[in-house]
Amino acid sequence: MKKILLLLILPVQLAVAQTNIHLDSCYVWARQNYPNLKHTQLWQEISALTIQNKETNLLPQLTLNGQISYQSDVTEIPVSIPGMSIPTVSKDRYSTYAELQQSIWDGGVTKASKTLEQAILKSNLSQLELELYQLNDQVLRAFFTTLLVDQQKQVILAQLKVIAKKLELVQSGIRNGVTEPAAALVLKAEEINLKQSIVELQAARNASCKMLAVLIGKTVNEQSKFLFQPTFTPDTRLVRPELQLLANQREQLGFQSELIQKTRNPKFYGFGQLGYGKPGLNMLLDEFKGYYLLGVGVSWNAFDWKKTSRQQQVLRLQQDMLQSQEQTFLQNMSIVLIQQKEEIAKLELLINNDRQLVGLRTEITKATASKLENNVITATDYVQELQTETIARLQLELHKIQLNQAHEKYMLLNGKTLKTGNEIN
Repeated sequence: MKKILLLLILPVQLAVAQTNIHLDSCYVWARQNYPNLKHTQLWQEISALTIQNKETNLLPQLTLNGQISYQSDVTEIPVSIPGMSIPTVSKDRYSTYAELQQSIWDGGVTKASKTLEQAILKSNLSQLELELYQLNDQVLRAFFTTLLVDQQKQVILAQLKVIAKKLELVQSGIRNGVTEPAAALVLKAEEINLKQSIVELQAARNASCKMLAVLIGKTVNEQSKFLFQPTFTPDTRLVRPELQLLANQREQLGFQSELIQKTRNPKFYGFGQLGYGKPGLNMLLDEFKGYYLLGVGVSWNAFDWKKTSRQQQVLRLQQDMLQSQEQTFLQNMSIVLIQQKEEIAKLELLINNDRQLVGLRTEITKATASKLENNVITATDYVQELQTETIARLQLELHKIQLNQAHEKYMLLNGKTLKTGNEIN
């Protein structure tokens, strides 16, 4: 009974030990593992603190002041009235006061500044999103390199089995005295060549797995099985993070222009002053007195020597530059997508030819194997045909993987949407 339970549990344990790795999962893991992803939260915190600072412009501003002074002369009344003493003002003065100023209307500068800061946040997050999206190409290359190596390794292993079977037949013929001993040596040499190819493929797989492991932050080893389900759905609508970044940057310039314009508006404020000094508000009373002032004020820079106009012109030129960048990007992407489509068409044609070639080479190898068994040809002749068939099979697997990779790259170039759970609003 224990043996039966062990046999039932063993397949489950093996299944757990083997990790299935899907390409779309690698995209998400690479994003989550990217160190700069934490910049998302940092940018948001920086923006929130900046906005809080700008909101203080609408809060009362309290300043404390103190001053002691001595002046060389004071105001005097140059009149002498008999029987009356006209007071004089002291040349030393003392003053301490608290001044409160409250903005009534700042011309819309604070509101425009907050809106601009939100636009800057969107631009910064878009820049980070572009950086994250560029990870996909590295993941794509590492994943398909590993997938290609695995497929080629399967071809080599299959050919090794063929060599092993033919070696058994040849050794049987040698024992019966109908086959030259050199035939076995030729087959063993080819067996070593194929095993060397497996060593090279394994080294390439280890390198690509390590690269992928660094990108996605997950364990990738010999037991990891790479799975890819072709889902090629060409989309004519280009949705790239570069376009979103340019759009957000244009929006940012627009809000910046509004802010500059609002700085030209007049500003209204109320103020109050509570103080104690010598003299107080009555300049002729030479003693310490408390006092207060209340009022409203307005400030307006009526003439700025066309500074605002020149700043607006600079922003318009920057808008034009962003527009040119977008047009250039769209033009370049159009060329790249055309090239990628041609690459896909080429690989589809090559695969059709490869399948025909593999079929022909398989038949030729079978015929050659029969001749080898009947001692019509040498083992060298058979190995040459087997090598040719192996190359044809490897080419077929190479082109099939390259086609899937080309399809996936086309969708990424077009702006494949990945479900990351952290899209920018």
